Amino acid sequence: MRRRPSSSAEDEDGPEPATPNTSERPATSKEMTPPKDPPRGPKQSLKPPDSKSSRETRRTSTHEQRNAANSWSPSVVAAEKTPIAGNKEAVEDASEQHRHSRIHVRSPWRCSFLTLATSVCSILLLLAIIRAFVTLQLDPKGCAMSYMRPSFTKFPDFDTEHTRFASKYSLYLYREGGVDEDTRVKGVPMLFIPGNAGSYKQMRPIAAEAAHYFQDQLRSDPSAIENGKRPLDFFTVDFNEELTAFHGQTLLDQAEYLNEAIAYILALYHNPERSQRELGLPDPKSVIILGHSMGGVVARTMLRMPNYQEKSINTIVTLSAPHARPPVSFDADMVSAYQDINSFWRDSYSAGSTSDNPLADVTLVSVAGGGLDTMIPSEYSSLTSLVPDTHGFTVFTSSIPNVWTGMDHLAIMWCNQFRRALVRAIFDVVDARRSAQTRAQPERVAALRRRLLTGMEPVVEKAALNHEPTTFLTLEHSFTTMMSHGERLELRSIGQDGMTKAHVMPVPSQPVSEGGKFTLLTDQQLDTGTDNGTIAVFLCSVSPPPTGASVLSYVMNRDIQSSSSAGSTRLACKNAAVDVSLLPASTNQSMNAFDDAMPFSYLQYEVADIAENQFIAVIERTSETSNGWLFAEFSSAKESSILVNKGHHQLLINGMRRKLPPGRPMMVELKIPEVHSTLFAYRLDVDRQFCQGALESFAPFLRQYIQEPYESKYFVNTQGGNINVHGISPYMPPPLSGGGASEGLSLQLWSDPTCNSTVKVTLTVDVLGSAGKLVMRYRTVLAAMPVLVVAIVMRKQFKVYDATGVFISFSQSMDQCLRTSLPMIFTALTFLGVALSKATRGPWARHWLSASTGTTDNAVDFTINDLLLGTSDPFFWFLVPLFGLITVGICITANYVVLLVVNIFEFAYTRTQALLSRGEDSRRSPTGFATTTTQQRIYTTGALLLLVATVIPYQFAYLVLCIVQLMTSVRSLQAARDISSTQAYSLCNYTHATLLLMLWILPLNIPVLVVWMHNLSVQWLTSFSTHHNLLCILPFILLVETQSTGNMVPRVTNRVRFLTNTIMFALALYAAIYGVTYAYRLHYIVNALCAWLFLLHLSNGPFSLARLGPIVPSIFSLGCGRSTKKRP
Repeated sequence: MRRRPSSSAEDEDGPEPATPNTSERPATSKEMTPPKDPPRGPKQSLKPPDSKSSRETRRTSTHEQRNAANSWSPSVVAAEKTPIAGNKEAVEDASEQHRHSRIHVRSPWRCSFLTLATSVCSILLLLAIIRAFVTLQLDPKGCAMSYMRPSFTKFPDFDTEHTRFASKYSLYLYREGGVDEDTRVKGVPMLFIPGNAGSYKQMRPIAAEAAHYFQDQLRSDPSAIENGKRPLDFFTVDFNEELTAFHGQTLLDQAEYLNEAIAYILALYHNPERSQRELGLPDPKSVIILGHSMGGVVARTMLRMPNYQEKSINTIVTLSAPHARPPVSFDADMVSAYQDINSFWRDSYSAGSTSDNPLADVTLVSVAGGGLDTMIPSEYSSLTSLVPDTHGFTVFTSSIPNVWTGMDHLAIMWCNQFRRALVRAIFDVVDARRSAQTRAQPERVAALRRRLLTGMEPVVEKAALNHEPTTFLTLEHSFTTMMSHGERLELRSIGQDGMTKAHVMPVPSQPVSEGGKFTLLTDQQLDTGTDNGTIAVFLCSVSPPPTGASVLSYVMNRDIQSSSSAGSTRLACKNAAVDVSLLPASTNQSMNAFDDAMPFSYLQYEVADIAENQFIAVIERTSETSNGWLFAEFSSAKESSILVNKGHHQLLINGMRRKLPPGRPMMVELKIPEVHSTLFAYRLDVDRQFCQGALESFAPFLRQYIQEPYESKYFVNTQGGNINVHGISPYMPPPLSGGGASEGLSLQLWSDPTCNSTVKVTLTVDVLGSAGKLVMRYRTVLAAMPVLVVAIVMRKQFKVYDATGVFISFSQSMDQCLRTSLPMIFTALTFLGVALSKATRGPWARHWLSASTGTTDNAVDFTINDLLLGTSDPFFWFLVPLFGLITVGICITANYVVLLVVNIFEFAYTRTQALLSRGEDSRRSPTGFATTTTQQRIYTTGALLLLVATVIPYQFAYLVLCIVQLMTSVRSLQAARDISSTQAYSLCNYTHATLLLMLWILPLNIPVLVVWMHNLSVQWLTSFSTHHNLLCILPFILLVETQSTGNMVPRVTNRVRFLTNTIMFALALYAAIYGVTYAYRLHYIVNALCAWLFLLHLSNGPFSLARLGPIVPSIFSLGCGRSTKKRP
């Protein structure tokens, strides 16, 4: 007697078979578990012979078709014999009961409580994250509108003789109406590069400000003209709003065109008919570049192109440009271009000598908009992994003096405060007396730092310290206040004595005040020597100025002739006004840092830097009493700096609380090294008591800042605010120096030192606000992780199918995976993420990476954050299960949405087919599948391949295949409902699963497809070679064509089936580990999977894969050895 096969042959993979009970159920009950190793039958297809029978006739024979479809089951044979000797009515009832049971098992709409609960939790989490991103931790908007009178002149003679892109792109010259309408070039050339889908007209506000600034201020300033300041000739290019961010070849084409445009622009200055340049000025040999968004990346690409003219670019300013990594990784050319460009810049600056560095004379400044920029993460604008601080830096607009506000991706082009600061910074580096049109490289960097940074950064040089004394200060003792060591200078009413008065503060010795600072804060403008400021600050020493130096005598209240009396002191001094930092005004009425108010003046020196000076002299120059105030003091590091050593866990649980005592210095700094991640958002509360005694001269205000990139935010009249930083971010490469990327968050608090009141500072983690930060950093996860889920679910479907012959529905397979596979996989990925984050910090990991890449152990691995979560911080381990839960819910929802669409199309298709087939001889088979011959299918496939090879990109063919697969799913659903057999529903589930997988790969192909369609709209028909790779689409075509004929993939019961599981598991693993960084490769892996499935389809033909079983290594047979018993 044969032993009945066990239902646990594939443990939980298959549907639970019904166990027969002869005492309660008739022998006609049909088992759904087939033999484990049935003999391979003929090719499995739902396409029967041609028949002219009506739909009604087919439906009456449904019972016989089901029996024929299941004729390989022994229990089915028994069921067929029972009606001869049994009760016919009982048999029909049992058959109907089995039919409903079987349909329930295969119903694609089945949704268990676990599936429903997972979907609801996932959607709620996703909505909460999106809501937090939209509504929480938002920076205030403070940009003022700008106005201009633009005029553009096109250069039609920049044609195909100069560039092959003349019919696609255009070059223009901007002139401001009413200021400069002469189209001849006369000044310093500057070129604007628009970004992704950007217009050439976006540069109007900046170009207009440049024209007005030179016309209104510099033109009438003899010293500016003498120093080489000339107007800017603003050029701009029209790229027809191309989508540069989505296509690497487009980026390279634009870079090639721009190099040719620069050669043409420089040639204009040699043409007397086109140039009105002053005599004596050299012809320009370099162009200043201004790039917005992807235009900044194109600017860096230009120096890598073969047609780049050496030294034709030496200054690049980029606005909201994603330098560190591509915005999306859907295009292979884009990822490859980024890798090549960034490697070129890193290698150049890593060269040992200047002669080996092609970028030695290039200065690069990147300006980021901050949290308001929702197009790209602002940390992508960081240059720390590309350029040393000697040649460039990254600054946020909220840090720039007199700007002090963040801005979105487009506002950075028209914001009035920012354009004024940017134009002045550009003119600071202009020098038309040199052929390069700019100052020397070190001077350029220093000038840009002074204009765009706060002045409190360590890299900003203190200009007064490097200058020789230029002022001979004679102090009359009767009008001078000599202060003692450690005494604070407090002036609440400047000029109240009605005369010029000096306050001299002795500089403490270095051992006494190690790490100490000198700070001065006032609401008055400091006198620079060329204006009439009410306050002058000098760094003085008793020694006289150098012999032969140009000295300005500064005498107190009497004629210089009598200044040598015994009651006077002479000091050689340097004016400290050149080192002043502007801070936003803070009063009891202040609302935001960008309010229209006169800024405060602030000086800060390290005591060690000014140790060579004996005194600091503060001069009141006004003879009239004003409400102005000034505070100056020396403070030790112990008093003014507080280090908070709290990690993520402590800040998350307990937060940070500090109480500042009444006798604190005017400026107190809190340093929190562990606060540096972009994934955290915080809430700051400042609780200050009322001022005791006199009224506050100014309201307390606070500055949050981090170093590299230079980001500062100000909170005036502060009671707290939202704290978020753009420091260490997922998937960002490490710094070029290889050291730590950030020193953490610092909070500087200024308060009136005479108030003698306490201040409580509290910093807590904003959990919901932190959730919103995930959107910008991990949005590509929603394109990669669903592929993992779909691959695991399809893997389960194939395992069940190979074991039982039933291809279960996607929803049923998802339900089983939720109980077994998916939790295990996400748990394993969680441990993998923690292991990777810790391993990358160890010396053995550096040794292994250096051995695999051929570099030294000390070399910086810039791909170290490309894996999984993109971070080396194990604290964020919980993101893997979080993203897993969200993507599972998205996949479940997407499955039912696609099911709904397929059912709607099936309903419309069935009704349309019924109307068209009335009274006609339909050429369709009873199952609704096409009855085309093999030759016709070969012709169709060949024609599509020919189009891909010559005209259309394979991305367009992929879109067509998705539509064809949708219609195949519709017809397979119709056939399943008509035939109502296990085989029919298996085919329906198989085509549906394939459709889902293809739809999740579709977003990777859409961007390139949009670029191709845009090129057609501008009549640019030149194709890109990478778009016509037949191997990238051929397996998809073959599989979709095979499924469109109604062919079901055959079961594989030998060792070859493990290869199917391996390919799908490899797809899932790659989607999890590298899916975000190299998303485009998912298309290639799915393409390989389609090729394998097509080979499985061929196994029913003359090229059977059954013979490959013995060839597969024995490792696949683990657990399937001698102890495994074959089913009868």
